[in-house]
Amino acid sequence: MPHEDCDNIFCHDCRKKISLNGENIINGVFLRYKDPMGDYTIVKCNDCYQRNPQLANYKKCEVYSRIVGYIRPVNQWNEGKQQEFKERKTYKTKKI
Repeated sequence: MPHEDCDNIFCHDCRKKISLNGENIINGVFLRYKDPMGDYTIVKCNDCYQRNPQLANYKKCEVYSRIVGYIRPVNQWNEGKQQEFKERKTYKTKKI
């Protein structure tokens, strides 16, 4: 069983509670995916799976930015710098 706490399994997309009968899922499907970073198991309810059977948004995107000459993941910055990053504004320039 891919989840340690089997009483609290929720749909990855809509957060609806998933019901189990022993090790069998009643109202959903398990989606499994392997990549070089690890193995992933996601649960979707039947309604969400019917709408979109793809496995998407299964892991957080790691954002890198430059700070004081170094490129580092933003989640490793101190609290003050993370807040500064959140307050940054993106400017668009006009095409020439």
